[in-house]
Parts: sequence; C-alpha cells; structure tokens
Amino acid sequence: MPKYFPRVALAMLLTMAGATHAQDSSRPVLHAPDVPPSHTVEQADARLAEVAAARAKVNQEFAADEQVCNNKFFVTYCIDQAKEKRRLALSGLRAVEVEANRFKRQAAVDKRDAELAERLKKDAEEDARRTVAPPKPHVEHAAAGPTLKPGPSVEQRQAEHDAKERRREAKEAAEAPKRAANVAEYEKKQGESVERRTRVAQRMAERAEKNRKKAEAAAAKAEAAAAAAKAAAAKENK
Repeated sequence: MPKYFPRVALAMLLTMAGATHAQDSSRPVLHAPDVPPSHTVEQADARLAEVAAARAKVNQEFAADEQVCNNKFFVTYCIDQAKEKRRLALSGLRAVEVEANRFKRQAAVDKRDAELAERLKKDAEEDARRTVAPPKPHVEHAAAGPTLKPGPSVEQRQAEHDAKERRREAKEAAEAPKRAANVAEYEKKQGESVERRTRVAQRMAERAEKNRKKAEAAAAKAEAAAAAAKAAAAKENK
C-alpha cells in the first residue's frame, strides 16, 4: 500500500468529473465520488497536500477558460460551462479532503485511547502486585513523615478520561458551524475574485473591440478621401 495519495489518482478524479459533465451538463446534483480510504497519518497528510495543489490548478484552469470564453460569441454560456467544470472538479477534491481529515481525527482518538488503555493496564498490574505483596510499612518513620493519600483508582481514571472525551466532542461540535462558515466565506471570496477578473477581462475586450472599430472607420474615411482626391485629379487632367 503506498504511503501517499498518488498524483495520478487525483488526475483521474478530475478527469472523471469532467467526463461526467460532458455527458450531461444539465444535471444539478453531483454524487460524492468513492474515495479510497487512508491507512496512515502520513498518507492523509500527503493527500491533503495533493488536494491543495490540485485545487490551485483547477482555479488556474478556470481563469484560462475564462480568457478563451471572452473571445467566443456565446460568452455567458461558455463561462457557465467553465464554472460547472470547476464545481465538479472541486467537489471531487473536497471528498478526498474530507476523508483525509476524518482519518486524522480518528487516528488521534485511537492514539489517545491506546495510551490510556496502556496506562490503565500498568496501573491494574501495579494494583494487583500491591494486593498480593503489599509493601512493608516503615513504622519508624510513620510518626514523623506525612500521611500519603492513595491515588485515583482505575475506575476514577476511566471516568476522568470519558469526561474529557465528552468535553472534547462537545467543543468540536460547537466549533463545527464556525469552521463551515469559514470555508463558505473563503469559497465566496474565491468566487467573487473570479467574477471580478471576468468583468475586467470583458471590459478590456469591449474596449479593444471599440478601438478596432474606430481604427477601421478612420481607415475607411482616409481611403474614401484618397479616392476622392484621385478622382478630382483625374478630372482636372482631362
């Protein structure tokens, strides 16, 4: 099993999204693709890095598609097609990102549970040894030394761990809407930036077209004046 998510897999995911769009661009709903599960934290981190690079590439391709669309007759239709292509590609990348983050969260929980289980096992073994062979009290130091309080039991440690996990889960659930709002705000800003670049490119194209028409009109006027002057000169020569 590879330790990282190969670039080929991401490229295939983008290609599948584009093929789905080409077959039926009128479908409003895109079902989440099946993402191969991560097996290590390193692999999940590699997938997240690949997703970030692929998302940047998708946005670059969309900007290039916009420039091409500005030179076509049906500009709006062409840009809508480019937006749908980008949406499909980003949806596939989002599925990979969600799976990788989910694996990392679960791996962190499993690690904490394993560490706690190991500590509880060692504490239980130590309690068992003390029960079988309790240490001999040092009577000569009993009066002078402070009284030692017994440590928490295995059940108390487990209860403390469970309470800590419940607090952590409650905190994550409370912060989930904020994280979702941050993602939505970022995507909104990205969309606004793309639309702003589109409007600027369209205005530039319109200005270039206007200048071209002015140049053609001036050239036609100059040509007509030259023809009139030539005709007048020919008439005088007669």
